[in-house]
Amino acid sequence: MAQVKVYGNRSVWGARRAEVSDAVHAALVGAWGLPEDKRFHRFLLLDDGDLVAPRSPAYLVVEIVCFAGRSVTAKKALIAALYDDVAPALGLPADDLEVVILESPRENWGIRGRSGDELALPYRVEV
Repeated sequence: MAQVKVYGNRSVWGARRAEVSDAVHAALVGAWGLPEDKRFHRFLLLDDGDLVAPRSPAYLVVEIVCFAGRSVTAKKALIAALYDDVAPALGLPADDLEVVILESPRENWGIRGRSGDELALPYRVEV
């Protein structure tokens, strides 16, 4: 399981949600083997002035909240894909993209009426 939260300025990213979602999801599918149909993305777009950072107005924060279990190699592969593929596809310099991977044990999740550690997933988390 992986959910994505995207933070950025609404004036820059509001009309580009689908483009961002497609690029980030492609990185997750490629790096972690997530199924194409497992897309959980939330856009938390802010009004100008509500995202304060020493970056350009295009500054984007991508936060991946996921089950624990992926290897360091898999996490680095995802980060590389976000910088090597996603940032250029969006016309975003590396300085304007920040990535955070937040892991949580499966038993801390509630999905479809049960604890996450009770789910049978059609894909591997331990990559």
